[in-house]
Amino acid sequence: MTQDDRAKPAGAHPVILQRSSYAEHLRITEILRKETVGGILLLVAAALAILWANSPFSASYFAIRDFEFGYEPWHLKLSVGTWASDGLLAVFFFLTGLELKREFVAGDLRRLSRAIVPVAAAFGGVLVPALIYTAVNLSSPETLRGWAIPTATDIAFALAVLAVISSHLPGALRVFLLTLAVVDDLIAIAIIAFFYSEDVSLVFLLWMLLPLGLFALLAQRRPKFFGSTTRGPWLVLLPLGVATWALMHASGVHATVAGVLLGFCVPVLRRSEGRPLLPRPNKPGLAEVLEHRFRPLSTGFAVPVFAFFSAGVAIGGAEGFASALTDPVLIGVVLGLVLGKPIGVLLTTFVVTRTTKADLDPGLSWWDLLGVGILAGVGFTVSLLVNDLSFGAGSEHDDHAKVAILTASLLAALLASVVLRLRNKHYRRIEEEEKVDTDADGVPDVFENRAD
Repeated sequence: MTQDDRAKPAGAHPVILQRSSYAEHLRITEILRKETVGGILLLVAAALAILWANSPFSASYFAIRDFEFGYEPWHLKLSVGTWASDGLLAVFFFLTGLELKREFVAGDLRRLSRAIVPVAAAFGGVLVPALIYTAVNLSSPETLRGWAIPTATDIAFALAVLAVISSHLPGALRVFLLTLAVVDDLIAIAIIAFFYSEDVSLVFLLWMLLPLGLFALLAQRRPKFFGSTTRGPWLVLLPLGVATWALMHASGVHATVAGVLLGFCVPVLRRSEGRPLLPRPNKPGLAEVLEHRFRPLSTGFAVPVFAFFSAGVAIGGAEGFASALTDPVLIGVVLGLVLGKPIGVLLTTFVVTRTTKADLDPGLSWWDLLGVGILAGVGFTVSLLVNDLSFGAGSEHDDHAKVAILTASLLAALLASVVLRLRNKHYRRIEEEEKVDTDADGVPDVFENRAD
């Protein structure tokens, strides 16, 4: 029984979206700050790509994007755009794997009572948009392949929106949004692995297990060495990771899956000398160390470069945009992200709370969850990736889907801004309540009973 549970009066209903432990609060705050910066870079990269692709110099943009290089015998002669989506995004999904494992091993989500709501909301936020897209495109097998495009949430883009509107969103809602997006990414990578992998080679998959297993063995047996040196991960773990990625790519399974698998292999908890694993270590475990080292590479370079080469679409002026509006791909993606996401998030959260007889935290309301649900409709990075896998580059549906992703993300951002701004005064009051005096150990009083 946790301290939170002991603090409840007998017979009281469980509370969802309550404040996190102090250690978790600090960690999530740092992650969100970095993701916000990455989201701003993402927006800038996407804007530059759209402007260049629709400028008089558009031919040079597409020439660079489609330029191929690499070693053909290893199936690695790829275009610049494919290198960005298959290669650079592997770094993004490596961090996703690290974050997921840390959340469920050492984070607040290791407890079922805290994990069930955001995880259920993530599944609802994937299922409902997929069903809406399928309903719109059911009569067209050609466009039905893009059913997974509107299922993703881009946490960096969403947090950039929060930064722009200066929302004082409470920490509990930010954690909810982050967890929803991370689980959303895991579902997306599973969808990519099972539904968007073609001509899978069992031989290459079996060979891939060799560097992956060696990576896991070294990371688990020598976490202190790799955590205390900067050269170790680059000279030992990185080559093994690249080999795993290359063999996964050659197998026919999308190479970004390798990033998640490698992230899952890294130990989260820290083992002291002669002592068992510590769930709340005084020093960070290897997963947290690698996350600190690789997140700047992901948010500052990998994801913006991918966005730059994926977001560029020649709209073709007013006529081109008008023709895109009649494409069921665009209709399905926009409805899935703008309507499906909030419906899925709210519906599953409502069902879980009613099933478990749980109550929302007294400081929050369903309007707050509606705002977060709408904000979850900001799909970008993974949506663009799934679009690239669904339709051939340069095809009409590919271009229309990109227009749809950009349009839907903008609409979701605007609608979420309206809802959250209306509640901003209330959020500011909650923020002031959380700014309590600290005692001698520097832990705010509001977290004293939650630092388990």
